[in-house]
This record gives sequence, C-alpha cells and structure tokens, in this order.
Amino acid sequence: MTPSLPLAVTMGEPAGIGGELSLKAWLARKPGDRPFFVLDDADRLTTLARDLGLDVPMQKIAGAAEAGEVFGAALPILSVKLRTTVTPGRPTPINAAATLEAIERAAALALSGEVAGLVTNPIQKKTLQEAGFRHPGHTEFLAELASTAGGKPVEVAMMLACPALKVVPVTIHLALADAVRALDSAGIVRVGRIAAAGLASLFGIANPRLAVAALNPHAGEQGAMGDEESRIIAPAIETLRRDGIDVRGPAPADTLFHPAARATYDAALCMYHDQALIPIKTVDFSGGVNVTLGLPFVRTSPDHGTALDIAGTGRADPASLIAALAMADDMARRRHT
Repeated sequence: MTPSLPLAVTMGEPAGIGGELSLKAWLARKPGDRPFFVLDDADRLTTLARDLGLDVPMQKIAGAAEAGEVFGAALPILSVKLRTTVTPGRPTPINAAATLEAIERAAALALSGEVAGLVTNPIQKKTLQEAGFRHPGHTEFLAELASTAGGKPVEVAMMLACPALKVVPVTIHLALADAVRALDSAGIVRVGRIAAAGLASLFGIANPRLAVAALNPHAGEQGAMGDEESRIIAPAIETLRRDGIDVRGPAPADTLFHPAARATYDAALCMYHDQALIPIKTVDFSGGVNVTLGLPFVRTSPDHGTALDIAGTGRADPASLIAALAMADDMARRRHT
C-alpha cells in the first residue's frame, strides 16, 4: 500500500542539475513508492523537460494533500516562481529568493506534519551568500528554521550515509586550518550524542556502535605527530562512554574505512569534512545520501553538488536523489508517517 503522506522535494539551485534529477526520479518511480512533489517553477520544469527530451507530464497542486492523487500520472508541482529566466550552468543571486522560499515552505510543511519529510536538491552556497544568505548550507539553515518554529534551540549534525558506510563529520564547512582550531571535546561529545540518537531513531539501530577517527596520522603516534588525540578526542570518548554509548577510538583514519573495519561500527565520527566525505564518495559515489540528524522531521539530500558543468546537458545521474527519496521513506516509516 502506498503511504499517505508525500515527500517534499525542493528545487535547489535552478541553474544546476536539481530540476533534471527531479524529472528523472519521477520517471524512475515504481508502484508502491511513496509519492513526492516538487517545490519548483512549473514553467522552468516544462521547458527543461522539453529541452532534455524527457516525457514528464506535470500538474500544479494547491497543497501537499493533493500529491498522492496526482503522482501516478504526473509530477506534482507546488509552485515557486523564479524571479528571472534560468540559464543552465549560470546561477544568479536574483533567483536566490526562490531557492530559499522552496526550502522554507518545505520545512514548514514538514513541521506541520503535512509531509513525511523533505528531500533537498543541491544548492549553490556562494550564489545564495551573494544574495545575503548567512548560513554555510542546508544543515544550519534547517536547524534555525526548526529552532524558530519550536521556540528552543535544535542541535543538529550532518551524516553521509550509504548501505556500506555512515560518517558524521564533527566540523563541517570550514577551511582545514580553521577546522583543526575549532575542534574541541564538547563538539565531539555533542555530535556523538546526536549521531547515536539518530542511528536509533532514524535507522532503527537499537545499540549504535560509534568509531571515532583520529585527527593526526597514526592517531598522533603517542604525541609525536600531535596531541589532539590525547588532549581533545580521548576525553570526549570517555564522556560518551559514561553516557552509555558504545564508542571506540581514536582510530587512525587510514585504517578505519576498509571493509573489515567498517563491519565493527555503525557510524564513524570524523574530525573534518574531507575525512568523512572522501571515504563515502569512494565507497559509493552515486548512492550516498546526506541526512540531517537532530531535526524534528526527516531531511535527506543527494550527496553531491549542483554540477553546473553538466547542467542542461541531460547527463545528470539521478541515483543519489533516488537513494535520498528511498532513505527518507524508510525513516518516515520508522516514525510512522
């Protein structure tokens, strides 16, 4: 039986590949899939489908409740009007307001319980920031929206997940030198707690096992290559253990991601962005999914960027968006939505 509540899919950067991914994901739908609708500009999608030769009938909807009735025969569209014409591969800050409107409306629908969750197409952060956007990315923006709606701070963490590996970076969108300076025990503890709770609630893992990556080569070689392991990481691990979390480390990062090692944990806490993203994109580039842990609603996203270099060419691979939709559906079922 098809679930009742649909998923909301945001437009992402309109000059990127998000629209093409949404069209192709609808074409790849199967009987019994949870319906989804897109918050996007219908005229833009119609033009894009025509230019790419994709036979995707579309129908505007007035609200999320209509998506289920429409989805089998047409791609449901909850209209978000772009401010200017889109040129594939050439983002403009003029359309930033529409990109953010789609995210805000999708989050509001999730917070009100009208959708089972939201799946966000990739955004072009620099373009949004040129228009005054002050967040590093989706994760921080959605946390603020949820905090404002709930009247209290919402603590979140970013997870990248595929069937073979789940990773959670402690520091995210920082230059490497800044990430090292920002690393502290409190941050590791905060992310570890969110990761353990998310593995239980969203992935159904009753007793999550966490592995914590070292920062330095050879886990610091007993201080010969840095003392962050003993000074910052080990104390955080002890705190997490006192919380009752099954956690080990700090483990040398160069031996943490081979198949035998991956079998010993459910998620790896990584100290900086690339330490987390390089292994998962190597293991499963097309199937990786970005998950925001800690939100009061389900949010997933493809684990890739806007791919401006191939936007409008028809070469975009929808596998990661399809995986993000499937993972959001799984999580929503665990939340009984």
